[in-house]
Amino acid sequence: MILTFDFILILFLFISAIASITIKDLLSAVIILGAYSFFMCLLWAQMAAVDVAFTEASVSAGIGTVLFIGAVSKTERRSKD
Repeated sequence: MILTFDFILILFLFISAIASITIKDLLSAVIILGAYSFFMCLLWAQMAAVDVAFTEASVSAGIGTVLFIGAVSKTERRSKD
């Protein structure tokens, strides 16, 4: 049971990492990067590193996503590539 949960978390991590670097819309990339941080938080908690999971949740998934959204709101949403 635990092995399948770890495999699903790693699969979601891989999918969200690939999606966040390939998507053209910056706001969507920031949201997917926040999801990546959330899945990473779950993985840290699964590995019994609760202090690291709490830091990941509060700093990266919380404050980092809000700051990224603020920065994207000051720029154009779509890249020109």
